[in-house]
Amino acid sequence: MKKLLSVLIAASFATVSAASFAMSHGGAPKDADMKKMEEKMEACKKMDAKTVDDKMKAECKKMMDDKKMMDEKKPDAMKK
Repeated sequence: MKKLLSVLIAASFATVSAASFAMSHGGAPKDADMKKMEEKMEACKKMDAKTVDDKMKAECKKMMDDKKMMDEKKPDAMKK
């Protein structure tokens, strides 16, 4: 019984450790992804609204809104 309890405790610690490791390393954007996003932002800024299709307009609008939201969150993080 003692051995079973020890195995269960060890398994629970391993699970918690693996989960915390995955959470701490999973969210950071990669440089390549950021570079692609910056290139898309530049393309959106240069686009002609009359010649672009609705799908591209929607993507650009969403990207601009996301960027504004991220910019608004940055000062809050600095205050803490």
